[in-house]
Amino acid sequence: MPLIDMPDFSPDLLTEFAARRTERVNTPVIQPAEPFLDMAGEDLRRRIFLTESETGANLCLRPEFTIPVCLRHIETATGTPKRYSYLGEVFRQRREGAHEFYQAGIEDLGDTNIAGADARAILDATGILKALLPGARLELTLGDQAVFEAVVRALGLPLGWQKRLIHAFGDMTHLEALLDRLARPQPVTGLDREVTDLIASGNEAELITRIDRTMEETGYSTNASRSPTEIARRLKEKLELAETRLDGGALLLLREFLTLQLPLAEAPAALVGFADAADLKLGPAIALFDARLAALANAGADLSAMTYRAAFGRPLDYYTGLVFEVTQADSSAVLAGGGRFDRLLTLLGAKERIPAVGFSLWLDRIETARAK
Repeated sequence: MPLIDMPDFSPDLLTEFAARRTERVNTPVIQPAEPFLDMAGEDLRRRIFLTESETGANLCLRPEFTIPVCLRHIETATGTPKRYSYLGEVFRQRREGAHEFYQAGIEDLGDTNIAGADARAILDATGILKALLPGARLELTLGDQAVFEAVVRALGLPLGWQKRLIHAFGDMTHLEALLDRLARPQPVTGLDREVTDLIASGNEAELITRIDRTMEETGYSTNASRSPTEIARRLKEKLELAETRLDGGALLLLREFLTLQLPLAEAPAALVGFADAADLKLGPAIALFDARLAALANAGADLSAMTYRAAFGRPLDYYTGLVFEVTQADSSAVLAGGGRFDRLLTLLGAKERIPAVGFSLWLDRIETARAK
């Protein structure tokens, strides 16, 4: 029995989903916890409700629908392309105070026309909101993780630093802290002097022997989850990353990129100008950005209500490209948000890569906006 009432506009919402030829699905409220803990991001991990099965397996109350819908798609061996819609309760701690609320949305799986599917997700989200909030002035903020990743790769940072920065995309506080560390590297503390000397000398075999001996002496080796070889390589990587410094010019370029914020229609020219001035090769990422913009324009989207912000991301780790959120003018409450998650289904067990894009609607916020 639901603890809260279904929004009274739910029939209208289901009509909108049917008009878009989606298959409505539901998923169990109790879900395996690992996929959310591994892939959903730190922001969501802090707010989910965990429990255990009788066998000790980690479970959780369903905190969102994207991962469960993708798991269901894999388990049922349904072919693609496939468009799913959902409407149901999710459970997580929120700043608004409520722990249970209704969420709805569409997941678009397997469409290889990436730009077209991205544009459709944006148009579906805004179209449904316009139907539920007639006369409302909507604003859309768009970011692109693929463009950010291309900038980071072009700067030539070590792979470990690239992963750190990409993982922090969308969280400017975390990202700024990482940039400060790149500007002023901090020495690694707590390592034995002999170990640091061995790492510096490049004598990996002796380092592994030293770690193995220490593990034997302390008794740690009997229940260690990592071998001496793995520990040695992780220590070496940690030291190399700690000593990495991004030169002032490259750091300035990255900070300059993150300040870009302008009308969506002007974004392609701004990105090309930035890449040329910085002498960075961003061609493929910008080409896909251009194709998405063209698909939106060809579909008659109102580009004047859309803003590109280079630093904009969403707090879920599985996004890979487009990310967006929709708000009502003069309000910060997010009514819809989504993006592209091309790696997620493979990580969840799909045998082949399945491109995917989707969005969620926050029904309690839409209900509040309808009441005004």
